Amino acid sequence: MGLVKRIILVRHCNAQGQHKDSPLTYEGINEARLLAAFLKRLDFPIQRILSSPFFRAVETIKPFADAADVPIELDRRLQERILSEEPVDDWLEVLEESFADFDMRLPGGESSNDARVRVRALLDELESEENLENVVLVTHGNLLAILMKEFQTDIGFSHWKGFSNPDVFLVQRTGGSYMVERIWNV
Repeated sequence: MGLVKRIILVRHCNAQGQHKDSPLTYEGINEARLLAAFLKRLDFPIQRILSSPFFRAVETIKPFADAADVPIELDRRLQERILSEEPVDDWLEVLEESFADFDMRLPGGESSNDARVRVRALLDELESEENLENVVLVTHGNLLAILMKEFQTDIGFSHWKGFSNPDVFLVQRTGGSYMVERIWNV
């Protein structure tokens, strides 16, 4: 990734639902404050914050963005992957299958590969920025797993199941490769 040294991947805090306009729960609002304090303690400055436009993602990072005086840039490529436009009764099984078959697509939905392509385009753009070293990306669980797979190929369904709300991962370039580390420990 060009000059980008660190990408902080953030999964949103606890929300009242899965709709794009779902707000954070009372617990989620408190988690966002804890997240802001956690990110402020990092020993490097954050230059950019890009977030899914979904309300729960923006609310998650807003306390930190305000405290750090870094604007939140909304980017649709970070919004959650649409599994299907129709209700799915066995969605957990279907989601697991979508990690095994990246080309699987339900009616009106997006395959894992579709989501991977859009998030890869964002990573490529960030890579081309000359003076960008540290960036925060705020997203959702399924897309987070797909995004992390770009850096660590063994990421899959079992990792997704282990994610918390919120969750924070550091992707750091060391030499010619990347190391992914879960750093959320609050």
